[in-house]
Amino acid sequence: MTTAPTPVPTTLAATDTGGGAGASATATTTTPTHRRRPRRRLGGASWLATVPLFLFFVIGFGLPAVAIVIGAFTTSTDAEGGGGQFTLDNVAASVQGAYRTAMVSSLELSALTALLATLIGLPIAQAVVTSRHAWLRQAVLTASGVLANFGGLPLAFAFVATLGNAGEVTKLLHLTDHGWTLYSFTGLTIVYLYFLIPLMVLTVTPALDGLRVQWREAAHNNRATTVQYWRHVALPILLPSLLGGFVLLFGSAFAAYATAAAMVGATVPLVSRSIADALSGNVLVGQGNLALALSLDMIVVAVLVMAVYLPLQRRSARWLS
Repeated sequence: MTTAPTPVPTTLAATDTGGGAGASATATTTTPTHRRRPRRRLGGASWLATVPLFLFFVIGFGLPAVAIVIGAFTTSTDAEGGGGQFTLDNVAASVQGAYRTAMVSSLELSALTALLATLIGLPIAQAVVTSRHAWLRQAVLTASGVLANFGGLPLAFAFVATLGNAGEVTKLLHLTDHGWTLYSFTGLTIVYLYFLIPLMVLTVTPALDGLRVQWREAAHNNRATTVQYWRHVALPILLPSLLGGFVLLFGSAFAAYATAAAMVGATVPLVSRSIADALSGNVLVGQGNLALALSLDMIVVAVLVMAVYLPLQRRSARWLS
């Protein structure tokens, strides 16, 4: 019986004694062998780390979503005739009359503010990315992170004290003589832009960092102007990211409540305000499940927007990765 020879390491030694100094170099070569790397298998203990995340998702998102769906199609417990009975009246009422007006107004406000913030935030982010001063980039991004989370009652108070009917800037520039009022659709739009523009800067900056310098150089080598570069190269690549930022801004404006409630009240009809009125019974008693139907309408709007965004985001990732 003949056995195959085992690969034996071969050692090559070379000695250099020139110049009175000795140095030796040894190289060891071994016949290469192909070994498969063992596949890592996730053990039972590895999955335990994801349990808190799943529990948080189920408790924080799953159970409320189920409660909203069930409540939207059942009668309220404090309604006449008892509660828990299947009905379509809540969903039907949520898209009629004043509630329909509030939904349309919320959609218009969210779309307008998201569009303006996208158009304004993109050049600001581009200026930050192309700046040669690292401190400027750091300062703008830090300020954007703070301002993007500055909302609610403090933001409403700041604008009322500044641009309200008795605000400092209003009195200084006599804005009321020109028909200015903060407590309107236009005023609420300006207030929302205060935190939506910084949020857009934070959202689109990573996408702008992903634009390769070679693309711009190739466009310039082919005698393309800056406008042509942005029209035919940069914007098509950034379009999914811009739409993603638009969706994020739209959702933030659509779900905002405290700022609008503290500043304009019922002057500008909003669906978030209608939900609060239905829950508290400010309009009619026994309309708690109508608020859940309005919440279901908001969820449907968010799902439809995300359904458009996700395929575009996958396309953008192929270019910017």
